[in-house]
Amino acid sequence: MMTALLDRVRGRTFDDFLLAPQLGEIPSRNPDVIDLTSPFTATIPLRRPLVSANMDTVTRAPMAIVMAEEGGIGVIDRGYRPGDVGPQVAEVAAVKRTQHGIVTDPRGIAASATVADAREIMRGTGVGTLVVIDEAGRLSGLLTDRDIRFVAGTVLVGARMTRRDRLVVHQGPMAWPEAERVMVEAKVKKLPLVDADDRVIGLITARDLVKHREHPHATRDAQGRLRVAAAIGATGDFLERAAELLRVGADALVIDIAHGHSRVMERALTAVRARFGDVPLVAGNVATAEGVTFLVDRGADAVKVGIGPGGGCTTRLTTNFGVPQAEALVRCHVAAVGRVPLIADGGVARDGALVLALLFGGATVMLGSAFAGTAETPGETVMKAVVMPESQKIVQVPFKVFRGMASVGAVRDRLDLEEADTEELDAMGAEGLEVSVPARGSARLVIRNMLKHLCSAISYGGAMSLDGLRQALTADPDRFLIPLSAAARTESFRR
Repeated sequence: MMTALLDRVRGRTFDDFLLAPQLGEIPSRNPDVIDLTSPFTATIPLRRPLVSANMDTVTRAPMAIVMAEEGGIGVIDRGYRPGDVGPQVAEVAAVKRTQHGIVTDPRGIAASATVADAREIMRGTGVGTLVVIDEAGRLSGLLTDRDIRFVAGTVLVGARMTRRDRLVVHQGPMAWPEAERVMVEAKVKKLPLVDADDRVIGLITARDLVKHREHPHATRDAQGRLRVAAAIGATGDFLERAAELLRVGADALVIDIAHGHSRVMERALTAVRARFGDVPLVAGNVATAEGVTFLVDRGADAVKVGIGPGGGCTTRLTTNFGVPQAEALVRCHVAAVGRVPLIADGGVARDGALVLALLFGGATVMLGSAFAGTAETPGETVMKAVVMPESQKIVQVPFKVFRGMASVGAVRDRLDLEEADTEELDAMGAEGLEVSVPARGSARLVIRNMLKHLCSAISYGGAMSLDGLRQALTADPDRFLIPLSAAARTESFRR
């Protein structure tokens, strides 16, 4: 019972426990064969229980694409000026156009357009194939980037396209396995889909089918597009922002404010539900059972748990409010079980803590600092002089900025306060840090290492799956949990 677990985690967090090893049952620790499936919301399952945080130094389109391809999901941040929804909408649209199946809204161009026009569309959208259509939307041909390579911009599209009568075309919708068979037999890399009147309804490319095979655990919607969530606020332009994000295909909305158990959140949840119906809706952050019940009763489909445990957050330092993350998760899980999944947000400073976050109540874990400095995070890479401790030589090392969304810098940028003086910035009451972190490789490597360690934990726990380990811990906490002394924490976690 989770109530029995609650007695053991009061006032505790992840570094207060080890887990006792059990008889290993699984023959392989390979993440490809161990079930790690967990719900983000009731209608959005994830094959990998990982969520990248809606922070302006963590998740924009490149990170969200990697997260979805690796089986998790990214939340595009709302770190833009109030009223300026275009940049966030463009990030979501970029993810949704990263296909793993059928392009249901391929970019079109007229045969009378110029090669220069085609290049501009390709450059602006990142696509390499345009469908050529007439005034009624009927298929006239296809134009690829290869067709216009080294061609003068004044040449007409009609002169360079592959005409309709030379294409292999399928009438009606098509599942990707059947599309793969047809494309192999016909030896084509592009397969346009049309309706009975020859109007374009989709496009299938060999590249997207290859991606489908390369990323078998990817988080996709029914059309094969990568899934992505997007954050909105609880005041100001949040309804207009939500409408635009949903228009371009956002799969879930995250109403994200520092104190989710509040009247401000209540009004926002009510308004979003009234306007957008059953859209998957995540709300937070909270750290108590009362906070979870408050949000679920008002329409939240999932709840973010965590007040102050994150690496970029100073809420506990500045206000002295918060709940240790292990206790917060168990408390909230007791209130949420059977109703909505929880997203454990913060406190995961090492991969072993990821395991505990998932065992103590998190269906998924939101990560920010774990991805800091990776290639897919937003922001410029700058070189800084660092003294090497061994040789005492000064070397130039690449760094990127990582900051909490309540830091002065993030608030200033979000509210367009570049000209604000020191007194105005101090009055904001910042609850976040801004730091430089070493630049490193792709987030894919970080994710894959996490998953290997998670599967190792399942093996050490004597389970066959993540859900099996959860059930075993819940049924008999004393069999697993070892409270740590200060010396045991040093022995376990300090290297």
